[in-house]
Amino acid sequence: MSRLESAIRRLSAQRACLNAACAMIGAQPGTVLEFGLGNGRTYDHLREKLPGRDIYVFERRVQAHPDCIPDSEHLFEGDFFACLPEAIARLKGTAVLVHCDTGTGDKAASCALAVRLAEAMLPLLCEGAVICSDQPIEHAHLHALPLPEGVAVGRYFMYRFAPPAG
Repeated sequence: MSRLESAIRRLSAQRACLNAACAMIGAQPGTVLEFGLGNGRTYDHLREKLPGRDIYVFERRVQAHPDCIPDSEHLFEGDFFACLPEAIARLKGTAVLVHCDTGTGDKAASCALAVRLAEAMLPLLCEGAVICSDQPIEHAHLHALPLPEGVAVGRYFMYRFAPPAG
């Protein structure tokens, strides 16, 4: 498969998963988190699909299209893990949808980052939150969801958060 075809399939899977996640959360109150702004395409898509929702973005260094950059109140700029304490203080337990697009091109490093990030972001999630990720995440409190029709297994990943009992 050419790199162009691979990119098209990845973007199509990403869109299908985000659309499914938006439908799953429906009118459930809560914030949306975007880990990895990139050029702002998925942030812009989420704004369109979830008008009126607070969408908070985590990005190491913003280089997005100017129309796709959140205001400073909704942007955590810098290392994810350095930004998380402030985010948790402000948004603890409010995230109903999380999109993680944190792949680096190094598969092993990307998978390790996804698992580490999943553990660190748990305090931000409300019960039943939906997580879409470009990387697989194995965690006891994140349960795999069926992928939308047409999304190949392993192309994108969806999870639901179930906090520990008690």
